Amino acid sequence: MTTSAVPENGPERTTHPARRALARLAALGGQNLSLLGALIAVLALFGWLNDNFLSWDNIQGITEAVTIAGLLAVVQTVVIICGGLDISVGSQAGLASVTSAMVFTSTGSSAPLGIGAALLIGAAIGLLNGGVIVYGRVNATIATLAGLAAYKGLAQLVSGGRAQGYVLGDPVFVFLSRGKIAGLPTMVWLLILVAAAVHVLLTYTDIGRNVYAIGGNPTAARLAGISLNKYLISAYVLTGTVAALAGVLLTARTGSGQPVSGSEGLELQSITAAALGGCALKGGKGGVGGTLLAVALLGALQNGLTVEGINSFWQNVAQGTLLVAAVVAQQRRNRERAIGLPA
Repeated sequence: MTTSAVPENGPERTTHPARRALARLAALGGQNLSLLGALIAVLALFGWLNDNFLSWDNIQGITEAVTIAGLLAVVQTVVIICGGLDISVGSQAGLASVTSAMVFTSTGSSAPLGIGAALLIGAAIGLLNGGVIVYGRVNATIATLAGLAAYKGLAQLVSGGRAQGYVLGDPVFVFLSRGKIAGLPTMVWLLILVAAAVHVLLTYTDIGRNVYAIGGNPTAARLAGISLNKYLISAYVLTGTVAALAGVLLTARTGSGQPVSGSEGLELQSITAAALGGCALKGGKGGVGGTLLAVALLGALQNGLTVEGINSFWQNVAQGTLLVAAVVAQQRRNRERAIGLPA
């Protein structure tokens, strides 16, 4: 008598779709499920308070509004996983915005040259940040805090503190700001592409595994033959380049190069989103999926408060509160002792 082989868990896989659904939910992780629940709650609350909040036009407006912060949050995730931090991303975006508009104007309205110059500036800034941190042995927080002031000041110097150029007559910038592909704004597609590329890099490549190893235990990573300096500098170059792309999108949205307006506060948003998304600020833990959920949550909350006519200053209060809450939750999950208190 012969018996047919039954794959392990085969019957359950075919007869219990509910279990499959639960398994997929479990694969999201507790952190992401909490964020998803919070996002649904925020959408439901403001949808109940205002009939127009859940309209397609408003949802699309939210996605466009969070694109720039989302790009910065995605690369901030990479830096934090490496055990670093970049507080200067907002200033980098502002300098790139001014650069793209000024080069565009000075080259006879050449959008490719303006965008290319901005991306080169961003990569150079990332290389400078990484070099100061690695070879200057400067703490990442201090180095990028200095960059926050320096790059903002440089953007104001080269622009005279005013918006520069006018780009909305150019088809490339118009496509970036108002174009759509398959019904979604071009800016949203750029965020999706960057997030997908970073997710694949972190999740499915040796580079990603090394990034997590560096942030989790740099000594062990060094003994395993991983070049910490190379990876850290590369992470900051990636951050600078994507921050420059965010600056280009800022130029496209506003129609001119903005030295400060539009980029101020982006560093707080990116760090808050990464921390809310599950990034351990000490490094070695985090992911793009959680960061994007946190970006969506922050965007929905900000839009809801605006729609309800609540003072915009409360949005900063909400962001600061969420950042502290995220760090406290991390401390509790990791069972770390509170600083200055007995165990």
